[in-house]
Amino acid sequence: MRYSGIGGQAVIEGVMMKNADKYAVSVRKPDGEIEVKVETRKSWKDKCKLAGVPIIRGVVTFVESLVTGMGSLNYSASLWEEEEEKSEKKENSNDLIMGLVVMLAVIIAIGLFVLLPFFVSELLSKAIPSAQLRGLLEGVIRVALFVGYVKVISFMEDIRRVFMYHGAEHKCINCLENGCELTVENVRKQTTVHKRCGTSFMLVVMFVSILFFMFISVSNMWIRMVLRILLIPVIAGLSYEFIILAGKSENAVMNVLSKPGLWLQSLTTKEPDDDMIEVAISSVEAVFDWKAFLAEKEMVGNVSKKVAKSVADVAATKEMQEAGFEVVEVDDDDEEDDEILQALDRYFEAPPQKSENEDEEAK
Repeated sequence: MRYSGIGGQAVIEGVMMKNADKYAVSVRKPDGEIEVKVETRKSWKDKCKLAGVPIIRGVVTFVESLVTGMGSLNYSASLWEEEEEKSEKKENSNDLIMGLVVMLAVIIAIGLFVLLPFFVSELLSKAIPSAQLRGLLEGVIRVALFVGYVKVISFMEDIRRVFMYHGAEHKCINCLENGCELTVENVRKQTTVHKRCGTSFMLVVMFVSILFFMFISVSNMWIRMVLRILLIPVIAGLSYEFIILAGKSENAVMNVLSKPGLWLQSLTTKEPDDDMIEVAISSVEAVFDWKAFLAEKEMVGNVSKKVAKSVADVAATKEMQEAGFEVVEVDDDDEEDDEILQALDRYFEAPPQKSENEDEEAK
């Protein structure tokens, strides 16, 4: 599998795909047509060198993904508004609404998945005096809350369709990175899970937070609570580095460590239908030249095979020489010698022809 660099997310009746500075949102409108919107957004990493430093770049990427994702969701929702006036009002106040939604989402996530597990574990401080055990319990509660939340919302019909588009997004990326042409038939055969998924990222964040909070011990409860909030960017940055490394690596250890995230994706991805796959393909094609990507991959593969063959030939020659054999080079391009050998083969393989006297005697 070869790293493509593209990523995305599911939106309402559509898929957003991002490649470098460009991202496209493809949505299946109520009339059945596919609407594709392409935008360019420069990353902070291109404007500030500090934003590209490991761990810091993870925080920057997370914030940018959150903003782009919310904007894509808002756009896809606007296409399903029945009244044009509502859509116009949304466009005029788009930035304000998106900012408020992002802030609200962050506050709810911190309250539900950071502070609530913390306070529950603190209530058990008398029963569990060990700070390390309480930190472990806090992490277990956090993971259980997250898994339960995802499971509950997966029963909603609208969310289920979003999860199906999420599956279509993963299938398209897997199709390309497995070296297949981007067609509905090829995409349909792919798996719905991917190591660089945001679901895996969230689970890694929770596991990393367990390690942090088990061993960072402060006597004052309120300072411990503040530390949990302040360390969120650091934990997110470390988790991002892991996800990127896992997405580029086929190492056995990385594959094992990625398994929990892939298992969790069985809740957040569902098998899409062909119409959903078409939407995902249109989003990829708007920002990514997959034909050039596959051609380059094939060329690299051919070069690797030739290099491997040359190395094997050299190794075999050296081994024979060390065994005492004399290795003689043969010119495979000597057409004259080939013609002579072929003629001799035809002569000896041809059936013997009888003479005229032998034919008469036979009669």
